[in-house]
Amino acid sequence: MTLRGQNVIIETRRGANSLKSLFAGIVLGALSLDAAQAADVSATPVKAPRVETYFDWTGPYIGAHMGYGWGHSSATLFNPLPSTLSHSYNGINGGVHVGYNVVLPSRVLLGVEADITFPNYINSNAVVSSPRAAESGLTEKMDYVGSARARIGYAGQSWMVYATGGFAWQGTRFASDLSGGLEEKNIQLRTGWAAGAGFEYVVDPHWTARLEYLYYDFWSADVRLPSGARYASTLDFQTLRFGLNRKIDWPGSTEPRLAATKAALSSDIWEVHGQTTYLSQGYPGFHAPYSGTNSLTPGRQSQATWSNSLYLNARLWEGGEVYFNPELLQGFGLSNTVGFAGFTSGEAQKSNFPYPRFNPSRLYLRQTFGFGGKQEELPSGPGQLAGKADVSRLTLQAGKFAVPDVFDGNAYAKDPRKDFMNWSIWAPGAFDYSADKVGLTYGVTAELNQRYWALRAGYFLMVSESNSGNFDMKVFQRGNYILELETRYSLFSQPGKFRTIAWLNSAYSGSYRDTLNDPVLNLDISQTRRGRIKYGYVFNVEQAITDDIGVFGRWSWNDGKTEIMVFTDIDASLAFGASIKGTSWGRPDDIVGIGGAFNALSKDHRDFVAAGGLGVLIGDGQINYRQEKILEVYYALALNKQITLTADYQSITNPAYNADRGPVSVFSGRLRGEF
Repeated sequence: MTLRGQNVIIETRRGANSLKSLFAGIVLGALSLDAAQAADVSATPVKAPRVETYFDWTGPYIGAHMGYGWGHSSATLFNPLPSTLSHSYNGINGGVHVGYNVVLPSRVLLGVEADITFPNYINSNAVVSSPRAAESGLTEKMDYVGSARARIGYAGQSWMVYATGGFAWQGTRFASDLSGGLEEKNIQLRTGWAAGAGFEYVVDPHWTARLEYLYYDFWSADVRLPSGARYASTLDFQTLRFGLNRKIDWPGSTEPRLAATKAALSSDIWEVHGQTTYLSQGYPGFHAPYSGTNSLTPGRQSQATWSNSLYLNARLWEGGEVYFNPELLQGFGLSNTVGFAGFTSGEAQKSNFPYPRFNPSRLYLRQTFGFGGKQEELPSGPGQLAGKADVSRLTLQAGKFAVPDVFDGNAYAKDPRKDFMNWSIWAPGAFDYSADKVGLTYGVTAELNQRYWALRAGYFLMVSESNSGNFDMKVFQRGNYILELETRYSLFSQPGKFRTIAWLNSAYSGSYRDTLNDPVLNLDISQTRRGRIKYGYVFNVEQAITDDIGVFGRWSWNDGKTEIMVFTDIDASLAFGASIKGTSWGRPDDIVGIGGAFNALSKDHRDFVAAGGLGVLIGDGQINYRQEKILEVYYALALNKQITLTADYQSITNPAYNADRGPVSVFSGRLRGEF
């Protein structure tokens, strides 16, 4: 009997079974072909055998997820009479998960998974319920939700469907406000169950993507506070989320396999990068005869921050790219991120989170138009897809990102997760660029790049008021306008760059002098807010001395007449330093950094602070004005290519420009991992 047009499908196995199966397939194909030729020499030749393999789902994996969650709570507050509130809540969320799968010969998949999910950094998204009674009110917030579940499903060639269910828990925070400004807090772990279903698909030999729905039902809460108030509530929660999983391969194991006939998404059109940074800071007590609202606490203290980031980058079309950067952020800056103008940690943003909070930090489109001619290789990185590009090109970018992502680059002092930590050393202190409380904004930029220079321009939404997380939507009437010229040169055969930045803010802001001139305002600068202009400039230089030594410097200035909108209380700043690789002592991946900064205030600004006014980070109630002086030294020890441990020391003289307080010595440790 002739076998025509039939494909012999062989499932590969590990070790010798793979070879036996492949050999059997080849033999069967050859026998079929011989039979066909013997029976009918005029017959159409048989197609070559097609060998299909299955992705190896068996084994451990880790992953991250984000999605949209919604829920409902019915709550009653007794204080003393009952007050009942039925409340629905919703918002985006994100988290991490880990699990293990086993695939049976029947292709039935069995697995276990544990996950934890955190609400968005916007405070209102975490509020479950907020009833009020006659004598007080109480707010219930969700800090996190987690589960440990079993999974059962069917594993196809490059896909899998499953159902899941198991134990669930939720971290809940109860805060009651009493008369006189007092507050009571109670933290509990609420338990329940979770169930759902999902679909997972292979996108790369090591990566899978999933779409998953989960429903959580939690047991009722019953909280009694010291004041005598009682609170009871019910709670359910649902989420629809997208996830990305990385298969873990133990040393010596075979790599995950994917059917040759069903190729995954090409890896040259997308990339995944990630990082985690834990940064701890502390200082011993220091001299402080008085303190104000925004003073650094004089007693010794320590605080820590922790950031976790994914960078998902993809090509959409020729020259078109999309970048997405979801993050989990947690922690506090020293004294709740006040007390220094040049603050000591670039990881300490102005929204303090006792538990991780999810933030879809960056999401933007980039379009590049090449003009032909010589090309250069663009390295792979969190904010750059690898590939070649014309040196002469125009790049447009629009979406949500940080101003320093595009402007004020510097090879030696740029990233507080890698190099210098102090705000006025890794960034120009007097550059009041647009950002919310976690450092992001919305804007558009254009960059014209040539061999020896680049010209960049950008427009960004401005916050609606000083130190706010909300943006003023009067587009172009309000905003942050930036222009940068970067020139590239060679000095003694070593590369260097010089950047000049001019910027202008049109913002709803107050005036230091107008506030001082009207005693009725009682130093409330918000009473003088109206549409005002603030402007400034930055000079930024970096210069390689040898292949292992580089130096840098920044001078930044603003007019100092209107309140700082975003960054920090600096009107003029000079920063400089050096970066040294450890090649000479046999540690080429280690880096030593030495830097310093001098920060100053304008006359209007210092008079306002001396009278007792508050800035975004400073305000001791009075001031014995001197320039703030900062020295920072760090050693970054590369444990391997992915993990770095950094020891850092900072000495701050005249913290917040006050010679009556300090000096302060801050000791830091930073552990960073990246891929």
